[in-house]
Amino acid sequence: MAQVKLRVDDRELAVPAGTTVLEAALGNGIYVPHLCHHPDLKPTGMCRVCIVDIGGSLVPSCRTLVTEGMIVKTGGAMVEKVRRLVVELLIVNDHQDCLSCGKNASCQLQEVTRYVGADQQRVQRFKAQEHRPVDDSHPFIRRDANKCIMCGICVRTCDEVTCIEAIDYAFRGYAQRISTLGDKPLQESKCTACGECVVRCPVGALLPRQGTPPSYSVKTVCTYCGCGCGIHLGLRDGKIVGVTGDRDSVVNKGELCVKGRYGFSFVNHPDRLTTPLIKRNGQFEPASWDEALHLVASKFQEVQARHGPDSLGGLSSARVTNEDNYLFQKLLRSLGSNSIDHCARL
Repeated sequence: MAQVKLRVDDRELAVPAGTTVLEAALGNGIYVPHLCHHPDLKPTGMCRVCIVDIGGSLVPSCRTLVTEGMIVKTGGAMVEKVRRLVVELLIVNDHQDCLSCGKNASCQLQEVTRYVGADQQRVQRFKAQEHRPVDDSHPFIRRDANKCIMCGICVRTCDEVTCIEAIDYAFRGYAQRISTLGDKPLQESKCTACGECVVRCPVGALLPRQGTPPSYSVKTVCTYCGCGCGIHLGLRDGKIVGVTGDRDSVVNKGELCVKGRYGFSFVNHPDRLTTPLIKRNGQFEPASWDEALHLVASKFQEVQARHGPDSLGGLSSARVTNEDNYLFQKLLRSLGSNSIDHCARL
């Protein structure tokens, strides 16, 4: 691919043609504050925090493509003044309970505000007093409109990544906010609870209901179906407290469904079976694998002898590998039965 040479803050850069100024800067270790930009989404230039000076004109770097010989200044008096004003207008309406926020220390608004600075006295004069109710209707997602900065990342994610379109901009003026159809609670919307909007939200407006920080993570593969999505399990005290998608996985590229992202409570559940159970005298009792397999084989032979091979059937699992499912269907066919099904569509 053709390379384009440009200068960013007295640094000579060479990047592929079609790269935006923001991507060129961030890719070469030059920080440009931004809020509405996300590498998975099409650039919109909504927040205007990423403005830079190109030839005396202030332009959003996320929507400006590099050109040969371009000279970019990421700072300067005018750039800093405009950025500071934009950020102050954002935090005027933000309920800054940062220490109790689940996004504390990983909030992009915190990072940007610390970088550009803000006149706290001026902000306090125009501080909003309105408090919008928190949507706690959803079993996995907590939605707090008081912390929303209207960057639109959640809307674009639901549209461009998942194609669900469960949320969008609603109302006008000071009443504008991100809403579901009919302004209903998230649980009553067509949201599929994939959590893609949650992992991309730069602030604390969208958070998982179970937000315990992990102490370490383990890279593995999701067990819920045969797709083999790559995941990172967040663990704390030997228990799973969260799941994130593996962006390096060629299967899912970091994306997950509701089962893969939030369906992990069964792993440490006290009712989870850890050994085969055989019913004796009306009660289930622990047994060894040899006992359980021998019982199943003997029952298969008994039914086959009494009613014929067509009386046998097998229900396989979508959570095992293709190889396991192949062997399972071979087993049933060796017994003379073609009655085989699976639960992949559940």
